[in-house]
Amino acid sequence: MKSVFQPFLVLGLTLFTSLPARSEKVSVATILPEDLVEYETEAASVRKLIEISLGLTTRRLGYQFGSNSPDNWGMDCSGTVQCALAKFGYEKLPRSSWDFYQWVRANGEFVETSAVATTEDPVFSSLKPGDLLFWKGTYTTKDRDPAISHVMIFLGTLKEDGAGVLFGSSSGRRYRGQTIHGVSVFDWEVPNSGSESKFVGYGRIPGLRPAEEESPPVEANALKSLLEKLFKKSEASRP
Repeated sequence: MKSVFQPFLVLGLTLFTSLPARSEKVSVATILPEDLVEYETEAASVRKLIEISLGLTTRRLGYQFGSNSPDNWGMDCSGTVQCALAKFGYEKLPRSSWDFYQWVRANGEFVETSAVATTEDPVFSSLKPGDLLFWKGTYTTKDRDPAISHVMIFLGTLKEDGAGVLFGSSSGRRYRGQTIHGVSVFDWEVPNSGSESKFVGYGRIPGLRPAEEESPPVEANALKSLLEKLFKKSEASRP
């Protein structure tokens, strides 16, 4: 499959500074899809979303609150996620981080991460590339419970050092020591216990991954095993 990222090939980490006419300050970073450990083995749909997302990081787009279009020279966090999913082929997408949170929860595959303070927490054992990540308290919101205020996409882990990396838009978050202002890749971090912002949880993008076969519940397997043993015992005891 031809990568949509190919026109934007970049070696390693690349930092861009925008033209003054575009934004007051733009500093973004990008990587190649092949820099990710999981990329080659992921489903084609997940690889496509990764390629689209990283393609957007090469366009020197700033952080612009209220924007969901690259034509505005920048986008906000939920606008960036919406833009990537629209390019993927989704229709009738949520717009705000709160709306995305409700969308994922309604899909039934959301993992709450109450009081988590490190990405090494076991609660992240089921986190996969393409999952949506949610924070609250990054800025003041009204009439939201929880006060969801930020959303990004988890891309996976880097081959270079095994560290996690995210895709989205922000003004002030960091990537490898660089302060980012725009649509970019970011370090996978969660706020520490003393921060006003909190990481809320993560979940699957509805319809992104192929339907996976569900294993029967443990109780069902145990019952089946018991019935098989009883049947064999009955057969053996017949004259």
